[in-house]
Amino acid sequence: MGSGGGAARRVVVVGAGVVGLTCAVRLLEEGHRVDVLARDLPRETTSVVAAALWYPYLVLPRARVTTWAACSYDAFGRLAGQPGSGVRLLPGTEVHHTRTPDPWWRGAVPDLQRVAPLVLPGPYRDGWSFAAPVVDMPVYLTWLTARLHELGGSLTRLNLAALPQSTGPDDVVVDCSGIGSRLLAHDPTTTPVRGQVVVLEQWGLDRWWLDGSGPTYVVPREHEVVVGGTEEPGDWSRTPSPEAAQSILDRAANLVPQVRTARVLRHKVGLRPARPQVRLEREGAVVHCYGHGGAGVTLSWGCAEEVAALVGPPA
Repeated sequence: MGSGGGAARRVVVVGAGVVGLTCAVRLLEEGHRVDVLARDLPRETTSVVAAALWYPYLVLPRARVTTWAACSYDAFGRLAGQPGSGVRLLPGTEVHHTRTPDPWWRGAVPDLQRVAPLVLPGPYRDGWSFAAPVVDMPVYLTWLTARLHELGGSLTRLNLAALPQSTGPDDVVVDCSGIGSRLLAHDPTTTPVRGQVVVLEQWGLDRWWLDGSGPTYVVPREHEVVVGGTEEPGDWSRTPSPEAAQSILDRAANLVPQVRTARVLRHKVGLRPARPQVRLEREGAVVHCYGHGGAGVTLSWGCAEEVAALVGPPA
């Protein structure tokens, strides 16, 4: 969807997680020349660890998040079922121990239905069901990278000590550095929130489950099931904890009892880039887009649309 006209503006995107790649693809669709620079290649990023159930988590401000999340919901809906994308739209249920008001992001989903307490599992007394995008991240990141190259973009591994300087009057840098924004944007308000998951063999599960009181979820992919999780602010360790893994499985079994007997395939840890609120703004020749907490996938397409608007049309 190129815009035509004069020479394309050059945009350098810093970061190759889901936010950086999505911004790069969206800018290429607008007709820009785009180069992605990143220390970690897509399947080495925190994004690849995510269970990647569409769900606004650990992220503010609410009004902007709801708008971005709704845009992403629609984009993933269009991708669902597209061969090779890794995106599916699956039904699922969020449960609560006590009566709970509708979620603040209610407006981002087209249909949310209350569930009668009698049909809820275990100790839960309230809940709602809705269809949500579920994204198989290794597959999806490969799809996004292929889309980047198909549109003429480049991806280069480069360990930057600072954001690159624009070389032309119309050039723009898009900062999608995630936790790296502590260094590259000199922003100490971005902090890690450690998340651990257990990946299980798929036994036929075709809907997701989420405990709204904390990071406990069971999310099916096509060939495996991702079970989580933990929420550990300020913890930089990427080494899986056996104790945390057991706690995850015990909690998740309240949602889906088959978790107890499924074969464990692997353990993974990611560091969510948390911030008091998402930073999405233009500062001179730099557009900052980071601080997505546990909602990078959920906000990716909505934020990419706003980034494209901030970058402007091709020069």
